[in-house]
Amino acid sequence: MVTKAILATLIAKEGMEEEVEAFLRSAKPLVEKEVGTVTWYAIKLDKLRYGIFDTFYDETGLQTHLHGKIAAALKAEAPRLFSDAPIIESYDVIAEK
Repeated sequence: MVTKAILATLIAKEGMEEEVEAFLRSAKPLVEKEVGTVTWYAIKLDKLRYGIFDTFYDETGLQTHLHGKIAAALKAEAPRLFSDAPIIESYDVIAEK
C-alpha cells in the first residue's frame, strides 16, 4: 500500500512556461528508474503554477526520491525557471485506490 506522498508547488517566472514544461517532461525518464516511486505526475495548475505529485510505498522510497537526480535537477534549475523556491510538502496517505 502507498503510505507517503509529496506535493511540490512551483511558480514559473513569467515567460518561462515552455521551459518549465520541457524541464518537467525531461524528468520522466529519471523517475521511471526510481523503484520506490509508485506514481509521479507533473501537472499545470494555472498559467504560472505547476506541481509535481508523487506517491511512495514507504519513507525509504520518499527519501530516496528527495535525494535523487530529479531533486538535484530541480534544485539546480530552480533559480532560472521559478520565481520562488519550490514548496515541497510531504503527506501520509490514509487511503488509496
